[in-house]
Amino acid sequence: MEKSFKVVSDFSPAGDQPQAIEKLVDGIWRGMHFQTLLGVTGSGKTYTMAKVIEKINRPTLVIAHNKTLAAQLYSELSEFFPENAVEYFVSYYDYYQPEAYVPSSDLYIAKETDINEDIQRLRHSTVRSLLERRDVIVVASVSCIYGWESPEGYQEQVVAVKKGDTILRDEFVRGLVAMQYSRNNIAFEAGNVRVIGSTVDVWPPEQENAVRVEFEFDEIVKISKLDPVLSSVGEEMEGFLFFPAKQFVTTQARLDYAIPMIMNELDDRIKYFKENGKPLEAERIEERTKYDLEMLKEIGYCNGIENYSMHLSGRQPGERPYTLMNFFQDDFFMIIDESHITLPQIRGMYAGDKARKKVLVDYGFRLPSAMENRPLNWDEFHNFMHQAVFVSATPSDFEISSSEQVAEQLIRPTGLLDPEIEVKPIKGQIDDLKKEIEARVAKNERVLVTVLTKKMAENLSDHLLLQGFKVCYLHSDIGTIERVEILKKLREGTFDVVVGVNLLREGLDLPEVSLIAILDADKEGFLRSSTSLIQTIGRAARNVSGKVIMYADGVTDSMKLAIEETNRRRAIQNEFNIEHNIKPETIRKAIRELLSIGTPQQESKLSGAMTEKDIQAMILQLTDEMNLAAAMLEFEKAAKIRDQVAILRGELLVKGKGFDESSSRTKTAKKLKQKLTQAEFRKKKGRR
Repeated sequence: MEKSFKVVSDFSPAGDQPQAIEKLVDGIWRGMHFQTLLGVTGSGKTYTMAKVIEKINRPTLVIAHNKTLAAQLYSELSEFFPENAVEYFVSYYDYYQPEAYVPSSDLYIAKETDINEDIQRLRHSTVRSLLERRDVIVVASVSCIYGWESPEGYQEQVVAVKKGDTILRDEFVRGLVAMQYSRNNIAFEAGNVRVIGSTVDVWPPEQENAVRVEFEFDEIVKISKLDPVLSSVGEEMEGFLFFPAKQFVTTQARLDYAIPMIMNELDDRIKYFKENGKPLEAERIEERTKYDLEMLKEIGYCNGIENYSMHLSGRQPGERPYTLMNFFQDDFFMIIDESHITLPQIRGMYAGDKARKKVLVDYGFRLPSAMENRPLNWDEFHNFMHQAVFVSATPSDFEISSSEQVAEQLIRPTGLLDPEIEVKPIKGQIDDLKKEIEARVAKNERVLVTVLTKKMAENLSDHLLLQGFKVCYLHSDIGTIERVEILKKLREGTFDVVVGVNLLREGLDLPEVSLIAILDADKEGFLRSSTSLIQTIGRAARNVSGKVIMYADGVTDSMKLAIEETNRRRAIQNEFNIEHNIKPETIRKAIRELLSIGTPQQESKLSGAMTEKDIQAMILQLTDEMNLAAAMLEFEKAAKIRDQVAILRGELLVKGKGFDESSSRTKTAKKLKQKLTQAEFRKKKGRR
């Protein structure tokens, strides 16, 4: 029996929520393709989304424009739908340098990635849920429009086992290895298979637990959950489906079909280059492609296998690639959160990817078919939007003109008003800011400061730190998991101030923040447009003492529009409160993990009960930071980190273990090279 969506919450719709929910649901039942939810910050748009999903009871894809916002939505929707499958699908790269070629300097840049295994697990978990059930909500970033394996290809690789099945142990293991599981009896990790006598332990990459399959001769007699760290056996299962361990995995039959197709394309490309007087390119493409083909023949996989996805999936040139959306059932519902930012991002992905790959193809680094490994173009994505709701406090003209109706949500359930706005001169802004921060800290409230560049964020953060404030900066160089942890620490009071760039604008739900300081508010541009300013102002709308200070020497058109719109909404909200005798209250929201993506053993770090593996990882990270600090001549900082490393090494010795030095060298060298290269570049440009 299929499960229905069920919202579990301590509160019911209030303010403008009831009419917005009713209007949107009615529009969906009447077959409207596009609608817009214009909701002010703090009006409970996520709760409205949840109630709409509950009422229409259809699989839902929620797309956000960055990982931080996606993490917050995932956390909130998981809480609203504890009985249903809420999944998280974002790019699994903590660091990503795409393959590229710069003809002017004859510089080839190899693809370089740092994959976050926890997020990779969640991506596989998403696909499993979509293949097994209907009550699924997927919260995704725009990475969901990038190429993925086809649903048919994914399911072709499934190994299904049931208690009582007759299958040889070695045949079962070979099936897993064909799906890119690695056989490893020593260091058992996600994506590994371990064989001990008649017992086979498998750790699917999308699962927190491993699975133990026990054989008697050629019969499966027991299937159980297995804690991979403690090696303790959990509940028994009647059966289990093992999905591929990697994103791009293919069958022998498809390889047999694809390899001749790739060879034919290679022959045509070599001929093309030779006929056009490009022998170097001809030799390059032949060498690179033949090496990849040898890897495919031998192990069924090669680095960059995604570049052959057109042949492996049987697609024709120009045919739409498979993406996450192909795993949804046809009637799925889509929500585009912060649509004024998310939709332009989606629209721009295709052209940028095409320009980079075209250079690789033209100079013989890739076959032309590599360009078919791409994100969806706008028309292709548009065709997936059978029914969609655009959600934004500042929808663009596109959303408004495309929508068959707009549901407004201006009144907050808490009665909170949009914040007051004050404009102050730039001269002396830092001294004034420090006084304002001190006033908020005294009341146990938090402050967000927005600046124009990452360097400004770091410098201001350092300055405030030296003045005794608990402060941290936040920008795009900060990793996904660290970003959400910083915001959690802001709410808890570990930090009183967070300084950031545009990452502080859309969707961050921080009720403890009572002051937003906008430095250089009169510098017209993307970060100081009317839309950006309205979104930034909204971050202070969850606290009854909310206030925004714009530091500027004049009032630009964007500032004027933002101030006027904020005051208009504030007047409507105040009138409603007076009419209904409502006293505004700061939003009360539990501080919780935005992402629970680790195993219980990994998450034990938060309580101080660190495992040996945790300590090893922490030493590795701190050693990298120490070497970076020393390389940048920050010796005092390096010394403090050295002391922390010494303490952790001591804990390992107490546990009877030593630290594995070899694993740290490559990572440290790479980071040092990146950091020093950036410093050298600034030196040459005269910007020390």
